[in-house]
Amino acid sequence: MTTTPGTSAQATDTAAPTTVKHQGKHWITDWRPEDPEFWESTGKYVAKKNLLFSVISEHIGFSVWSMWSVLVLFLGPDYGIDPAGKFLLTALPTLLGAILRLPYTFAVATFGGRNWTVVSALLLLVPTIAIIVVLEPGVSYGTLLFVACLAGVGGGNFASSMTNINAFYPNHRKGWALGINAGGGNIGVPVVQLIGLLILATVGATHPRLLPIIYIPLIIAAAVGAWFTMNNLAEMKNAKRAMRDVAKDRNTWIISLLYIGTFGSFIGFSFAFGQVLQVQFADIFSTPIKAAYLTFIGPLIGSLIRPVGGMLADKLGGARVSFVNFVAMAIGAGIVLAASLMHSLPLYLVGFILLFTFSGLGNGSVYKMIPAIFKAKSGLEITQGGAEPAASMAKAQRYAGALIGIAGAIGAFGGVLVNLAFRQSFLATKSADSAYIAFIAFYAVCFAVTWYVYLRPHARRLEGV
Repeated sequence: MTTTPGTSAQATDTAAPTTVKHQGKHWITDWRPEDPEFWESTGKYVAKKNLLFSVISEHIGFSVWSMWSVLVLFLGPDYGIDPAGKFLLTALPTLLGAILRLPYTFAVATFGGRNWTVVSALLLLVPTIAIIVVLEPGVSYGTLLFVACLAGVGGGNFASSMTNINAFYPNHRKGWALGINAGGGNIGVPVVQLIGLLILATVGATHPRLLPIIYIPLIIAAAVGAWFTMNNLAEMKNAKRAMRDVAKDRNTWIISLLYIGTFGSFIGFSFAFGQVLQVQFADIFSTPIKAAYLTFIGPLIGSLIRPVGGMLADKLGGARVSFVNFVAMAIGAGIVLAASLMHSLPLYLVGFILLFTFSGLGNGSVYKMIPAIFKAKSGLEITQGGAEPAASMAKAQRYAGALIGIAGAIGAFGGVLVNLAFRQSFLATKSADSAYIAFIAFYAVCFAVTWYVYLRPHARRLEGV
C-alpha cells in the first residue's frame, strides 16, 4: 500500500516537518493509527497484514535461536560432551541473541520494517547451513561453540519485529498486538522441539542435521512473503538519540529488570529444561527421546498465553498483572525446589508448568507497560507542561521503541543467566537446587520492586501503567 506522500501528526516531533527520504509501493508516508477514521478505513487492514508476516518471520527466528536446545539431545557419547558443556552450548546462542537485539532495534528505522524483516530472515540461513556442514561425531567442541553462537541471529529478530509492530498499532491495541507478535514468535521454541521429537522418534538420534534441513525452505518462504506483503513506515526514525535519552529514565532499568524475570525465565527454561530433566531424573530419562516428549509442553504453554498477559494488562494495568505474576512465579519455583528435594517428577512438572505459564503471562504484561509509561508521560507533558501534542506523542512512540530494544536485549540476557545458574549448580552440588533458590529470590525482588515503584499507595504513579 502507498499513501499520498506527507508527514503524519505522529511523525512530527519537532516544529519543522520531517523530510521523507523513502518512497515506493512498499513505503507508507502517512500513518495515523490514533485517528479512528483512518484506523477503521485503512490502518487496521495494513497493520494486521504486517503483523501476520512479522509473526511468521519471528516464529522461525525463535526456532533457529532455540535449535540448540534440541540438538544437544542428539549429542550422545560419540561427541564427548558432558552436561556442563551442553549447558554452555545452549547459553551462547542466548547471549549473542541478547547482544544483537540492540542493533536490530535500530535496523527497522534505518532500513524499513519490511526490508529488515527480509534481511533478518535470510540471515537465519547462516546458522542452519553451518549446522548441516559441521554437526557429526568427531567435530571439535570449539567448532560447535562457534556454530552455536551463530544461532543468536534468530534472537535478534524479536527486537526489530516488536519495534516495527509497535509503530503500526494505536495505544489501546498495543498490548494485544505486541502479545500476538511475541507469542507467535515464542511458539517457535516448542515447535522446533516438537520437530526434533519427531526426528528422534522416527529416524533416531543419529540424524540431527535433518532439523536445520527442514527449516531452510521455511526461512526462504518467510523472506519471500515479507518481501511481497509487508510495508515500511517512512515516519520511523533511527532511535539512537531516543535510546540515549531513554537510558536516563529509571523506568528503563526497572522494566528491564522485570523482563529478565519473565522473558529471561521463559527462554532460559526453554533452552535448559530437556537437559535438566535428563540430569535431575537420570533414572527416568535414560534416553533423549524420553526427555523430548516433555520439553515442548512448557514453552508451548508460555507462548500461547503471552497474548493473554497483554490483554489482561490492557484491561487491568500492566503493573498489577505483573505484580501478581511474580508472586505466582516465586510459588512455582518453590514447588520445583520441593519436588527436587523429594525427587517427585509429577510435582516437578507441575512447578515448571506454573513457571512457564506465568513467565508467558508476565512477558505480555511487562511489555504492555512500555508504551503505557510513555503515553502517560506524554499526557503529563501536554496537560501540565504545555507540550505540543503531536510532538509529544511522536517522542513517546520513539522512546517506547527504544525501550523495547533495551528491555528485549537485557531480558534475553536473563536466559543466559538461567543456563549458567543451572550449569554452576550442577557443577558445585550435582543438583539444580541452588539455582531454584536463586530464582525464588529474584522473583521476590521483582514483585517487591513492582509494588514499590508502581503500586504502593504513595508511589509517584503514571496513570494507566
